[in-house]
Amino acid sequence: QVQLSESGGGSVQSGGSLRLSCRYAYETYCFGWFRQVPGNEREGVAVIDLNGNTKYLESVAGRFTISRDNAKNTHYLQMNSLKPEDTALYYCAASSYSKACGRLVQSDFGAWGQGTQVTVSS
Repeated sequence: QVQLSESGGGSVQSGGSLRLSCRYAYETYCFGWFRQVPGNEREGVAVIDLNGNTKYLESVAGRFTISRDNAKNTHYLQMNSLKPEDTALYYCAASSYSKACGRLVQSDFGAWGQGTQVTVSS
């Protein structure tokens, strides 16, 4: 089981930026970021595979960038032009399932971090 630990959440005003980090103990094929607000299902935000191929939720494409640094055992979510609707608890996730990086499906991922809160005020 891949162990994951997030950091980098916080509170910003609309239009601001944050970078989330997720440190992992073991490299695996696909890493991703999901987010959840109370009362809603967890939704996929972005995924990245070993080759650097990425996929994004439509509402964040062009504003968020997912990346990975295998030398540091860390992957990142750079979030720019943040909006109040981006407010959520953000989770990093890992999967050894090759198809996981072709879609943003929670059940494809078997390892999860503890979550980090992102709050965007208007």
